[in-house]
Amino acid sequence: MNAYKVTVNGVAYEVTVEAMTSIPTTPAAAPIAAAAPAAAPAPASAGTQVTSPMPGTILSCSLTAGTAVKKGQVLMILEAMKMENEIMCPQDGTVTSVNVNAGTAVESGTLLCVIG
Repeated sequence: MNAYKVTVNGVAYEVTVEAMTSIPTTPAAAPIAAAAPAAAPAPASAGTQVTSPMPGTILSCSLTAGTAVKKGQVLMILEAMKMENEIMCPQDGTVTSVNVNAGTAVESGTLLCVIG
């Protein structure tokens, strides 16, 4: 064991440190899954669901059902933590439903639109 003197905020402490020959391991804790809010169910043949990645407010959404979209196109703007986040289209297709409007407050996992 080694003895050391440590000063923290002007107060001196005497500590001892033991050298270890092996490092004890503990099993990794299982991650705790956060309960996602229930989203409105979509029809079985709905296509790709675009959901909110985080809680926030939809600033702009110019989509309507039937609009043709391309992969990488900005679908809407989500304001979260005073930052504007672009929600991008995951694939080429046609918008089959739009579930939010500008000004809508959304939670993480909320269904924003469906691309068919």
